Amino acid sequence: MLSHVFVGVTDFERAFAFYSALLKTLDLQLRFREDAMPWAGWQSPNAPRPLFLVGVPYDGNPAAPGNGQMVALLAADRATVDRAHATALAQGGVCEGPPGLRPHYHPDYYGAYFRDPDGNKLCVCCHTPVAD
Repeated sequence: MLSHVFVGVTDFERAFAFYSALLKTLDLQLRFREDAMPWAGWQSPNAPRPLFLVGVPYDGNPAAPGNGQMVALLAADRATVDRAHATALAQGGVCEGPPGLRPHYHPDYYGAYFRDPDGNKLCVCCHTPVAD
């Protein structure tokens, strides 16, 4: 459904460090990094799309998080959600909701919410029930 998602940042080096650590927990691989722009993109190892991109806005204006905007990243399991949330906080992110079940979405929705150092809201979630 998606080709790519672009998240605007103000400090590319800080953002690159944050997202490199976070996306590694989700087994996403760096596809490219262009310091002249600056921007970088990650992808799943076995698929060319979608891409997750971060960078300074193309128009040269300051990046600003949007009210009501959030990117949700899929995790393979609940332990990965926990690790991703912990990694995000260790890299300067701010908790917006600790890992846990959110049964008001559906019985197996397990997610964690946080903001990156620029204030962009992210979620890491898993929709899979716990194996018996």
